[in-house]
Parts: sequence; C-alpha cells; structure tokens
Amino acid sequence: MSKILNTYNRKKISFTKGKGSYLYASNGKKYLDFCAGIAVCSLGHANDYLIRSINKQSKKLWHVSNVFTIPEQEKLAKRLTQKTFADYVSFQNSGAEATEAAIKFARRYFYSKGQPRKNRVLCINNSFHGRTIAAIFASNSKKATEGFGPKVDGFDHFNFGDHKSLEKAITKRTAAIMVETILGEGGIKVIPDVCLKGLRKLCNKKKILLILDEVQCGVGRSGKFFAFEDAKIKPDIVPIAKGIGGGFPIGAVLVNKKVASGMKPGTHGSTFGGNPLAMSAGNAVMDVMFKKGFLKNVSKNGKYFIYQLNKIKSKYPRIIKEVRGKGLLIGLCLHVNQANFIQKLLDNNLLTVRAAENVVRLLPPLNVKKNEINKALEIIEKVCKTYK
Repeated sequence: MSKILNTYNRKKISFTKGKGSYLYASNGKKYLDFCAGIAVCSLGHANDYLIRSINKQSKKLWHVSNVFTIPEQEKLAKRLTQKTFADYVSFQNSGAEATEAAIKFARRYFYSKGQPRKNRVLCINNSFHGRTIAAIFASNSKKATEGFGPKVDGFDHFNFGDHKSLEKAITKRTAAIMVETILGEGGIKVIPDVCLKGLRKLCNKKKILLILDEVQCGVGRSGKFFAFEDAKIKPDIVPIAKGIGGGFPIGAVLVNKKVASGMKPGTHGSTFGGNPLAMSAGNAVMDVMFKKGFLKNVSKNGKYFIYQLNKIKSKYPRIIKEVRGKGLLIGLCLHVNQANFIQKLLDNNLLTVRAAENVVRLLPPLNVKKNEINKALEIIEKVCKTYK
C-alpha cells in the first residue's frame, strides 16, 4: 500500500526511462508522450544537451544561497531581459511560487507609492494560478477552494470574455488584473490578441498593473517565447515556470522597472530559487530555444497539428466539439466522456492530460517531430472510430 498522500488519481503505470517524445514503462510498453509532464519537458526526455549542461554544473556547485552573487543566475536573468519586455527577474522554484510572488510585487508597488489600500487583484473565474492558499482563491474554482477556508481576501473576479463585468469589477482598490494569456487547466482558452490589447489599454487608463500568467503557455509553448507577443503589448509582470527548466524545477517572475522600484532587500526571498544547478538547466533551455528557426518550427508544427485535428473533427463532429489552442498548447473539447477518451488514447500508447470543460490537452515536447505528430493523429482518429 502506497504511503504517498492520496491527492492524485494516479494511473497504474510507471516509467523507467524516456527519450525525446517517448516514455518507456515498467510494463515494457513504449508511449508517445503528449503530456510532457504537463508542458514541462520542453525539450523532451533525456535531452543530450540538457544532460551535459546539468552534469557539468553538478560537478562544480549545486547550491549556495541568494545572500551571495550567483553567476549562473545573473547570466539567465540577463538573457531573459534581453529577449523580453522585462528589466528584472526574480527566480523561484515553481509556477505557484512565481504567481504568488507576482501578487506580492503588485501589492508592494502600490504600497511603496503610498497607496497601501490599493491591493486587490482581479482574476478570471475558474482560472488556474497554482495550488498555494492564495493562488487557489485567486483562481476561484470551487473544486480547488472547497475545504480550505477561510477565504483569502484580496481577489475579485470576472467571467472569461465578459468585458462588461471586467470593467465593473475594477474599483479604487484594484492593484492589478492577472490572467493567463491562454487558460491551461481552465480548458485551453486563448485570450484573443484584440482582448489583450484591450486589457493593456484598460490597465493604462485605470493606472493599474497587468499580470500575464505564462507559467503554462510561455517559454515557447505558443510558438513565440511568450504567448502575448502576437498582440504586441508589454505587461508589467509575468510569472513563468514549467518549460524554462526542461524538467528541472524553476520558476521566475519577470517585471519592468516600475514594478521593480517597489521591491527592496528583505521584501522577498527564496532558499532554493535560482540555485546554480537550476540555472544551468535554464540556460541550456534558452540555448536551444533561441537557436535560429526553433520557435518558428514550434509555430509551424502547431498550425499543422491543429489543422489536421480540425480535419478529424469534421469527420467526427459527434465526438470532437472543438479544437482549441495555439502552438503546441492544444485542447480537444469533446462531446463524449473525457476520462473514457483519455483512457482509450492511453490504451493505444498515447499519453495526454485532462483540462476543464471536458477538454483533453495535447502538450508534446516543443522539439516534437512531424512523424510523431502524425502518429498521434492516427491514434486520435482510431479512438474516434471506436465511438458509434
């Protein structure tokens, strides 16, 4: 009997090794992995370059403390700021920590400006910003918050796509609007570029901050380094995690100069955040991701995958309701039972993961090969054929 706390409905399958887009199970079977640790293994499994980088660093230094200068951290922060809107970076250990830090930074900014009561954050109902106590109440999902009261105050909410309720919810105490550029757990719902532009204008008008949570959709997953880039806007704060470490735990918060001005020594910290070993992984991922053509290929493969999935949808409209997503962050919204569909995919050696609204997420490694996408398409169509 397992002594692990029962917080997951784990499938009765375990893996002994992985390579590229494939995982090899203890039952001897080979699985095409379009879960990728839930958008984490951005370069696939056992990536040779990532292995060499981590091995090299592991022989030198794993951990010191943020009370000292960490050169590997300085290097990654400089690269992230050079490639993005940000002026500064704060390293964490996970996505949940990154979103929590983003909330802190937004509140601290207005506190530093003599507005301590301007501390509420406006979020989308049933979004997902992590599992910590504040993050679950920011997300406002009944399933996530049930049994964890009292409610953490400081968050207000509006419904996805409801622009009137969004503007109505902004008060004199609103410090920031925080949304996922593409809602992941919430059902792979893309916020259109026109709406992102509208959010930026609204935040400018109301003199509040814009936080775009790119923990799942960022770091190349959309076909651009950040999913908001196509909208040609600049947020104030962006938490990231998942893909930046390629499987090694890394979180980070990117901020502009304005937000950074509110943070002083002692206002935030992390024991493990930005340690040398983690930073070697992050720098290796950046090396690969910014090679010429890498992100263009992600975009190209994503468009191909979505196009072919829509062809399957047109053949099986009673099975697939909608194909959602961008880049290699893709969701199949189903008419049929989600759990049953995922199990049938698993029975055919394709690994996927659920999301809200009866959606199956398809999250292959960003360096997935076209023939591997075609194999996944074959399996998905085969499963659709099993329904009468």
